Amino acid sequence: MNTTIPPSPTTLDPADETAVNSKEAIKQAFLRNLLYVQGKFPALATMHDYYMALAHTVRDRMLEHWISTAESYTRLGSRTVAYFSAEFLLGPHLGNNLVNLSIYDEVREAMADLELSFEELLGQEAEPGLGNGGLGRLAACFLDSMATQEIPSIGYGIRYEFGIFAQDIVDGQQVELTDKWLSSGNPWELARPEWQVEVKLGGHTYSYNDERGRSRIEWEPSLTIVGTPYDTPILGYRNNTANTLRLWQAEAPESFDLSTFNRGDYWGAVHKKMVSENITKVLYPNDEQIQGKELRLQQQYFFISCSLQDMLRIMSIQNIPLHRFHEKFAVQLNDTHPAVAIAELMRLLVDENTMAWDVAWDVTRNTFAYTNHTLLPEALEQWPVELFARILPRHMEIIYEINARFLDEVRIRFLGDQVRLARMSLISEDGERCVRMANLACAGSHTINGVAALHTELLKADVLGDFHALWPEKFTNKTNGVTPRRWIAVSNPRLAGLLDKSIGTQWITDLDQLKRLEPLVEDAAFCSEWRYIKRSVKEDFSGYLRRRTGISVDPQSLFDVQVKRIHEYKRQHLNVLHIIALYHRLKNEPGLDLVPRTFLFGGKAAPGYHMAKLMIRLITAVGDVINNDPSVRDRLKVVFIPNFNVSNAQHIYPAADLSEQISTAGKEASGTGNMKFMMNGALTIGTLDGANVEIREEVGEENFFLFGLTSEEVQGIHAEGYLPSDWYQHNAELRAVLNLIRDGYFSRGDREIFRPLLDNLLYHDPYLLLADFQSYVDCQTRVGETWRDNEHWTRMSILNVARSGKFSSDRTIREYCNEVWKVDPVPISLLDSRDFQLP
Repeated sequence: MNTTIPPSPTTLDPADETAVNSKEAIKQAFLRNLLYVQGKFPALATMHDYYMALAHTVRDRMLEHWISTAESYTRLGSRTVAYFSAEFLLGPHLGNNLVNLSIYDEVREAMADLELSFEELLGQEAEPGLGNGGLGRLAACFLDSMATQEIPSIGYGIRYEFGIFAQDIVDGQQVELTDKWLSSGNPWELARPEWQVEVKLGGHTYSYNDERGRSRIEWEPSLTIVGTPYDTPILGYRNNTANTLRLWQAEAPESFDLSTFNRGDYWGAVHKKMVSENITKVLYPNDEQIQGKELRLQQQYFFISCSLQDMLRIMSIQNIPLHRFHEKFAVQLNDTHPAVAIAELMRLLVDENTMAWDVAWDVTRNTFAYTNHTLLPEALEQWPVELFARILPRHMEIIYEINARFLDEVRIRFLGDQVRLARMSLISEDGERCVRMANLACAGSHTINGVAALHTELLKADVLGDFHALWPEKFTNKTNGVTPRRWIAVSNPRLAGLLDKSIGTQWITDLDQLKRLEPLVEDAAFCSEWRYIKRSVKEDFSGYLRRRTGISVDPQSLFDVQVKRIHEYKRQHLNVLHIIALYHRLKNEPGLDLVPRTFLFGGKAAPGYHMAKLMIRLITAVGDVINNDPSVRDRLKVVFIPNFNVSNAQHIYPAADLSEQISTAGKEASGTGNMKFMMNGALTIGTLDGANVEIREEVGEENFFLFGLTSEEVQGIHAEGYLPSDWYQHNAELRAVLNLIRDGYFSRGDREIFRPLLDNLLYHDPYLLLADFQSYVDCQTRVGETWRDNEHWTRMSILNVARSGKFSSDRTIREYCNEVWKVDPVPISLLDSRDFQLP
């Protein structure tokens, strides 16, 4: 590295953004941060030191936006969205922040001048693994869109010390490794210990009369922990807004008990610290054991209690009375994980601030809105009453009171309907008594939304049908979306450059502008450039894949991609059955004219979900056989990409030709991977499930590969009594495929490894793989035929991008703001530090 470190800070005018963000200014700031923040000079600096210096250089430029935003919201008392989510799967910060600050090219050039690899610096960032999949990534997209649209907002969640596990594949099986994302520090956050709050757990309650003779409840906990906030700025795109993501870390009130230590009890001296810190130690502990269930409930309550107390602090600073809480804040519950916030806000208002119950309930119900993310009844969160009461005794009492009043309302509306009353109760009495968190969320929220049109209709008709019958006005649809900043501008700069050149730059904040691409499908030069960009991206990805997995693939082959959480209803194993069918055909007819395909999989299985882990093992086993069979390996390849996350997703989505969205109809709430593929020009093969329905409506049925049963047909088959073995007996190719697995062809002769999976398919098959197999295989044949017509495929690819505007998260956020939150944009003017006046 050939340079000289500036001896003192620059005298650039901080109000002159052009000067501050010039290449020379960035180089100077980078070198100062290397010296003064990292404490290194070039001869001793590692690539990680350089990354940290660059990150601090970028963060310094963000802070002006962040402070100006906070000052404006405080001064104006702006109505604010509080987005409560147990997950925020942000992805790497550096590239995204460079795009939003509009200094990507300047930084790249500055690093080139310093003889540093910009790509290698980007690769140094440890991805915050603070989410499991779509739920957390959706939350991240929403934060981006709220900042870009200048919506006052704050994201509240948990600062997990260890995020979702890092996945490795060893002997074909998933192995979970600790995700140590904080081990080298996080330059993007600021600790705020001055805003710590205390959170109670366990213990008991007792009644007493206060000095005015009022009956009161006191909660005496068995454990008190401290929540410390860590703030991360979330930039809007090319504006002055920088909202806040506030994540809470659990700590002990006293980290070290000196008196206990001096008595020789060295373990006891740090015991409370360890117990407290466990609460935010890891994302989603395995809840197969009771200890795991306890920890998950503690996590959920911890972060919502910290957040609500923080919101009360903000109201106090802004001199807003408590009875206007719902006027100051619009709280969105991202699924049921934060639903205990309804009981906690009641406790804070009634117990801590002596508000009358009816007034507090009115405030609470006008504060919260609830997003449902699942159609699977088993995924609707429930907590055993015994566990809930032991950890949150006061909240159990509050929920009983909410339930009693709520059921009175139900009795009046549905006179004599005891069965409905039992279904709607916040307490399940079927077997073990449980608290139904989805029912609590419905009762305590003013709005309930699904995340795709079909999903919302199924909620109203089935999963939450009783609540829709009681309160139809509460229900609305808000189809999910994804941010084009992350998923086109950052992930696919070649495509972004072509869009800029062809239709201008406004598309990045107004994705409907992509419709202007439609006439260009008739432009031969444009189509040729489109194909060139896709081929270049695939060539780069092939090199990336070889470095990651050691497997070489042909970039000229059709890249057929399924990357998402591994789950039976997402049906990765249906994809595998098709691969085996192709392999079987090639073995029986070596001269078969088959389109060369590379099948790419990625995704994590929950540690305790044994069937999903067996599905991964099947994918890798089939890949091992096919990739090492010289008779087919030039025509078929199967690759499982380990540790699917945002970082490698940014490589995968732009390279895909075909997007596999093949869940059983009526099971997927929305999906957002389907939207990311679409925006990058992949065509979709899918069922009429989740947002696939709307994608097909937007792109046109002729540009979508549809197969499979509809949700109504799925329900009908189950009602008639589905016998998967009949489908096995009557379909020769399906029978041959399953027999290959049964006979140990992909498991070195071991007939037992995949027996649980096969038995499940042949005797249960709850997600109807066998019923949809032939339709899927036939549809895949149409895919192959279409791929042969290069120009036609290009046309379909362009139209998929051109018609993806609806699926921007900017559109989703506008709908939330206008119809649910009633929040208006607040434009931000940048402050100059010279304007600050000390109190």
